[in-house]
Amino acid sequence: MIKHFSNLLVVMGISLGADFSVAQERSNLSKAEGMVMLDYEVIPVPGDKSIDLMGFHFFSKMNDWMYLGVGGYAPLFIGEYGGFMALDVTAHVQRRIFGNFFADAGLSVGGGGGGKSPQQSKILSGTGGYVKSYLGLGYDFEDFSVGVNFAKMKFTKSTIDHSQLNIFVQVPFSYSVSPYASSGDRPFLADKPDSRGTSVDSSENTLTLGLDNFVQVKPEGLNKATINVADLQFSHFMTKNSYWYVNAGVGYRGLPLYNHVLAGLGYRVPISSHINLYSQVALGSGGYAPETINTGPGLLVYPKISAEYLFDKNFGFLLSAGYLFAPKGSSKNYTVGASLNYHIHSGDWSSVANDGVESVFYRGYRINLFQQTQFNVKSRDIAQSRINLLSLQLDNIVNDHVYIPIQTSIAYNAYLGYP
Repeated sequence: MIKHFSNLLVVMGISLGADFSVAQERSNLSKAEGMVMLDYEVIPVPGDKSIDLMGFHFFSKMNDWMYLGVGGYAPLFIGEYGGFMALDVTAHVQRRIFGNFFADAGLSVGGGGGGKSPQQSKILSGTGGYVKSYLGLGYDFEDFSVGVNFAKMKFTKSTIDHSQLNIFVQVPFSYSVSPYASSGDRPFLADKPDSRGTSVDSSENTLTLGLDNFVQVKPEGLNKATINVADLQFSHFMTKNSYWYVNAGVGYRGLPLYNHVLAGLGYRVPISSHINLYSQVALGSGGYAPETINTGPGLLVYPKISAEYLFDKNFGFLLSAGYLFAPKGSSKNYTVGASLNYHIHSGDWSSVANDGVESVFYRGYRINLFQQTQFNVKSRDIAQSRINLLSLQLDNIVNDHVYIPIQTSIAYNAYLGYP
């Protein structure tokens, strides 16, 4: 088990041209575009069962034909690879060729790993670093697109090195942005939409940082302890009370290398001005090695209910309970947890009517993509080799001198021989 990292840290990278401020007023706004892409493929594994990977990517449109984004892969239905996880950055190009048909291509680099057991993960995942390239055709239905790619995925020094077809679905989205220098600025009264007979669509997003406890029910794997998990959830409200969400979690005690990624739908029931109830259900993939915690090929189902107390418009405290289980494995878990909710209100002009125009402002964010190398990483208090990490960080700007960072990283080289 890696206990702690040395203090020496080398960071190389860029702060992308993605400093932006999500406006809570209308002037100086422009529209930015992006898309979510889901893909699915089955990759043969020599000497073992194939592995199926569901890919999920979030792209920002850079120009008429190029997208940049981040995403990852996780298994669902085939083999015994629960807990396998990979994350990457991708450059994606796409051009219409005739009618609603388009051609696309892309290149991804990233890291990840997993397998039926820690030893088998060396064979399946190699050093953990991988490259994927793809080329294909799709059809645009305006609200979404579908298509087929010919893809090649290769993990360094791994049995995963194959070309295959994958199918994909793309869903476009857009959001309003303004110059980053406007962050924190207040609007002019004349900018209020009602004064011009127009309106701005209201939307709400939430970031939820939680600590959950997974109490295993009759575990069949080697690990039988309660698993303590830290997770981060992003929710986007499609209507006033219904939302979709994505959730990523990692173990920090009980089974520290546990991980999952989930996506689902939820509904909020307001009880009073300070109390909300939530119900949600998600599908996803996760685990560790199936011999340790038996999630089988990785597929997870997670229904959960929560109660929230709002301190103010932006912050709330939640208590939750749920049931996480693997339909194709034996893992079943009762879950209880506590979370902090951060509500992000964008384009919401109700505060103008209630509190005056001074309550409305531009909110700034900064996105950073970088590589970092950590030297002399210690395991059992003995300095070992280095770890190379691909890192993504979102900074929520509070004021000129304070920001709240959220960072995720994944290694792309082996440590002590393991991915």
